[in-house]
Amino acid sequence: MGEVELSCRAYVKMYLHACLFPRVSINGLLLSSSPAGGAVYVTDCVPLLHSHLSLAPVTQLALTQVDVWCSQTQQRIVGYYQANACASDSSPTPCATRIADKIAEQFENAVLLMLDGSKMSPDYRVPPIVMYERKDSRWILKDKHTIMLRQWEETRDIAGQMLESGDHALLVDFDSHLDDITRDWTNQKLNAKIAELASPANGSI
Repeated sequence: MGEVELSCRAYVKMYLHACLFPRVSINGLLLSSSPAGGAVYVTDCVPLLHSHLSLAPVTQLALTQVDVWCSQTQQRIVGYYQANACASDSSPTPCATRIADKIAEQFENAVLLMLDGSKMSPDYRVPPIVMYERKDSRWILKDKHTIMLRQWEETRDIAGQMLESGDHALLVDFDSHLDDITRDWTNQKLNAKIAELASPANGSI
């Protein structure tokens, strides 16, 4: 498996999801709208749950709906992300590897990304992520030199700015959508806000 690149939009939404629910585990799906083959470019993410991550029926329902939406929007699921309730623990749980395994059945270069809660401060110098790739039916640490986040300083600043202004409250995960189905789990309002803040130098959002 080659390089993995995260877009500004994907990172900011994962970061805000973890900040919105700081005392519980959260998870979500990583999406790509880039052609298959070569590097994996994560262009977006769908925040899923902030409670009962191991509840299989809810996870299956979410995966099915996201899959349908992806087919309608020329995207595909390329990975999974999770932040554990314990900030100092960034190890994949059985739940994380189970869902990531399911994704890997459909996309062989799937990635499993864990957010490191102990390094989530807005001024942290490197992305607070730990990434795994699947080899020989096991998830192993991916070489950090093959993980890219272009314009990291700008992306980090956008995430911090949105958190400070309270815009993280715009984020809707699938859990919140199930509580109130009028809430948009595709997060179009949040996407527009990130696009508005992203500078032209940030490239593709």
